[in-house]
Amino acid sequence: MDAQLILELLEGVRQGRVSVRHALKRLRLLPFEDLGFAKVDHHRALRQGFPEVILGEGKAAEEIAAIARSIKRRRVNVLITRLSPEKMSVLRKKVAGLRYHPGPRAATWVAGRIRPAGRGTILVICAGTSDIPVAEESVLTATMMGNNVERLYDVGVAGIHRLLENTERLFSASVLIVVAGMEGALPSVVAGLIDKPVIAVPTSVGYGASFHGISALLGMLNSCAAGVTVVNIDNGFGAGFAASLINRV
Repeated sequence: MDAQLILELLEGVRQGRVSVRHALKRLRLLPFEDLGFAKVDHHRALRQGFPEVILGEGKAAEEIAAIARSIKRRRVNVLITRLSPEKMSVLRKKVAGLRYHPGPRAATWVAGRIRPAGRGTILVICAGTSDIPVAEESVLTATMMGNNVERLYDVGVAGIHRLLENTERLFSASVLIVVAGMEGALPSVVAGLIDKPVIAVPTSVGYGASFHGISALLGMLNSCAAGVTVVNIDNGFGAGFAASLINRV
C-alpha cells in the first residue's frame, strides 16, 4: 500500500464510505505479511516510494507467486527481477496479469497506471549490444518507478564517434546510467563530458582477462572522471533504482 492508497482509505473513513473496522483490517497488515517462508514488506512503498521488488533468482516459482499475490492484493505495482522463462511459464498459471520482459528477464504487473515521479529524463547508455540485457533491467526499473527513460545503445569506446554524435542527448538528461563490460571505459568518457550524475554498471561481458566483470568494475571504481558512482556487476536494477531516487530531487 502506497501513500496515495492510504490517503484514499482515510478519506473514505472521514466521509463514512469505509468503516473504521474495515480500515483497521487493511492497516493491520501494513508493516509486513508473514507467509511462513517470507515476510513481505508492505511498508516499503511508504518508506522508499516503491514497493518491495522480488528477486526471482534462487526462489521456487511457487514462492515467487505467493509473494507476488501478496503484493498485488495491496494494489501496488509488482516487479520481479532475474526471472527465467521456465519460472515465468509456471507463474502465468498462478499470478494473473503478469507481463514478461524477455530482454531484462523480468516480469511486471501494474496496478492501474504508473504515477509520474521523476523530474527529468534518465538516459541509459550501453557500450555494446551484449550489454543490452543489463541496460534493459535499468530501463524497466526506472520506468516502473515513474521516470521518463531514453536509450542510447551500442556507443562504446571502440567507435567513440558514435557517442559524440549524440552529445546533445547527453547534455539534456538529468541522470545517466552507463553500462559497459570489457575494460569498462565508457562511464569515464561520458562523465568527462557532462555535469550530471553518472551511474556506472559493469557487466560480466568480455573475454578471459575481464574476469566476469571484475576488470570493468575495477576500471569504473578507478575512474579519473568526477561524478561517477558504481554499482555491482550486472546490477541494472540497482542502477535504475538509484537513478530514480536522484531524478526525484
